[in-house]
Amino acid sequence: MDDISKGIKRVMFIFLLFFIAVISYVSYFEIFVGPKIVNNSDNQRLAAKRNEVLRGTIYDRNKVALATSKRVNALTQTRTYTEGAVFAHVLGYVSPKYGITGLEAKYEAYLTKAAEEPFTEYLKELIASKGNPKPQNKVGDSVITTLDSNIQNTAYNLLGNNRGAVVALNPQTGEVLAMVSKPSFDPNESALEANWSSINSDKNIPLLNRAVSGLYPPGSTFKTVTAISAFQNISGISSKIFQDNGKLVFNATQSLSNFDGEVNGPISFKDAYIKSSNVVFGTIGLELGNAKLKQTAESFYFNRNIPSDGFVVDNSRFPTLKSYQVGDIAQSAIGQTSILATPMQMALVASTIANSGVMMEPHLVSSVVDSSGNTVFTFNNKSIGTIAPPNIANQVKEFMRGVVTDGTGVNASISGVTVCGKTGTADHTVNGAYAPPDAWFIGFAPMENPKIAVAVVVEDGGQGGIAAAKVANGVMKTALGK
Repeated sequence: MDDISKGIKRVMFIFLLFFIAVISYVSYFEIFVGPKIVNNSDNQRLAAKRNEVLRGTIYDRNKVALATSKRVNALTQTRTYTEGAVFAHVLGYVSPKYGITGLEAKYEAYLTKAAEEPFTEYLKELIASKGNPKPQNKVGDSVITTLDSNIQNTAYNLLGNNRGAVVALNPQTGEVLAMVSKPSFDPNESALEANWSSINSDKNIPLLNRAVSGLYPPGSTFKTVTAISAFQNISGISSKIFQDNGKLVFNATQSLSNFDGEVNGPISFKDAYIKSSNVVFGTIGLELGNAKLKQTAESFYFNRNIPSDGFVVDNSRFPTLKSYQVGDIAQSAIGQTSILATPMQMALVASTIANSGVMMEPHLVSSVVDSSGNTVFTFNNKSIGTIAPPNIANQVKEFMRGVVTDGTGVNASISGVTVCGKTGTADHTVNGAYAPPDAWFIGFAPMENPKIAVAVVVEDGGQGGIAAAKVANGVMKTALGK
């Protein structure tokens, strides 16, 4: 009898283990795997369900429609991007064949969510129709972005046929006013279908959103971060006089020179920034050392995930170097060697200085409204944190003002406006060979009450004070109504 009892217990125990395993698997599938399958853009059932609701409209900040939908039949609708390629990277696209990207994907849940008809209204209709109510006209919520069509179009047009990107932010709120990447593509479904093969085979990668995923050596625009680090870590830096002989020699094979071999002689910290002295900032980089400069860079969110809403920013990179790598340490202080940054990252650097050291979370959406105009969601401006003490940020602000009035950034100046900025001419290689430098400009205006902060990169554009500064000038003029 005991043997039978033990056998039953063993069998029950085995069945219990199997039961637990089955329940665990089903629970895991329901909680973790199921939602991924349901929300996968390739899920055709999801596409059919999505088309029951007429997709909501995406607007710019002034209620200019950027993406609209029109019903074709009960299960089909067309999505129209009114500005075509101009907003392609920031808005993304909706395609039954190629999926969903950009803001369309980030705010999919709102755009395809229709407000339910009140039960009392449905009941009235049910009675009036004698039990055959007409189908609800389901319309998704609409998204009102922070984007400004005028600024976006200006940035897009000024980049011309160049590869590159422009980011414009409100430094006091973190609102993204413009996000442009070139080359671009037409996101409308018919154009996407017709050009998909050529878009994907294009060596210039038009699908890449360079504004948030393009990684470039930031060149001398990074001297802004180095300046912050120097103020924080080098005692008496403000009054120090450096000797700039045009070249900083490390050993028999390594040296660092100023642009065009310029020799500045005795020069202050502020003037070294205004004139963009590689020699002085390379020297400062060596005095700081890799650890301190890296710490400052990471406080600006290099090597870290940048909090954002409506898009994801690729991590910018600042290297870890050994103390004997003196050439690389000096180069990193001027935004060269293995340091890489996205245009969004450098726009946030400019924005933080403009906002007296406080970095605001960049975001693309101001609110969501339903088809009746009722507010569903409002984005509250968020501070990421105080990255630099206000007194230090304001001193660097003065430096950046000098760049535009007396230095390398005069092409960004606007009559009657106190523009601040920093240029960059960033060396880089393609397939191991040196290519023309990328042109950079970061800045903001007006100095006393900044309304716009910008970052511009023009690939292979040469001097930042020419190509990039001119683009930034036009973008800021449009934003400020000049």
